[in-house]
Amino acid sequence: MADRVGVQKRNLMMLSGSFYIAKDRDSRPQGDDSHFICEEKQTIGLADGVGGWSSHGVDAGLYARELMNNSLLAILTQPDRQIDLMEVLNEAFGKTKAEGSSTVCIITLQEDNMLHAVNMGDSGFMLIRQGAAVYKSPIQQHSFNYPYQLGNSANSDKPWQAQVIKLAVEPGDVIIAGTDGLFDNLSESLILEAAATGIEQGLDPEEVAWPVAQQAYYISLDREAVTPYMQASMMAGQRHIGGKKDDITVIVSRILDT
Repeated sequence: MADRVGVQKRNLMMLSGSFYIAKDRDSRPQGDDSHFICEEKQTIGLADGVGGWSSHGVDAGLYARELMNNSLLAILTQPDRQIDLMEVLNEAFGKTKAEGSSTVCIITLQEDNMLHAVNMGDSGFMLIRQGAAVYKSPIQQHSFNYPYQLGNSANSDKPWQAQVIKLAVEPGDVIIAGTDGLFDNLSESLILEAAATGIEQGLDPEEVAWPVAQQAYYISLDREAVTPYMQASMMAGQRHIGGKKDDITVIVSRILDT
């Protein structure tokens, strides 16, 4: 009888870096976005405070920053590589008391070598494999420009309404996560184009995030650009021309074989 040969399980890790461009506002230089990278727990997260609160005199970034801080604190109490993201989101939501609301996306690489994510609203992520986008998280919105959002007001959404996502990943895969300032201004093909050189050259994740964020920023100022936001507005019977000025957060993560 032939000996049975065991196959050793591969241990993957996620190396991440980010770049943030805040919308030009003298009154709120931090912008409305917030994010974190937790290498210890192989987890990243981002949030986009809903700007409509500014018309009520509320700093829309406060809720997003508090939500991210509470998410990180909840993650640090979870078992290594066995993070329950819905538990994290519920705990962070319950402890966030700032006025306002926010979209949210949290992504972790688990010990099963699967990518786990919870996503609410129009922030999200793409999974890139061998230069092609093999997955993009869907947008959650009640109507055009009205995304699902966590908050403390009566009409805000709740954590249980977030999408729960689980994806198999391989060494060499790249995740590009971002707020709507990225995805409203750049199509999937333009994001791939902006990231391609850095991915091919094996640059550090933050060096890949930088040109992607910069390209989204340039397009956001272009009044003649054809953008995903412009196309969505036309489908909704509205008329927005060109780029959309917004805060832009980009987190890039590489999946590596340890």
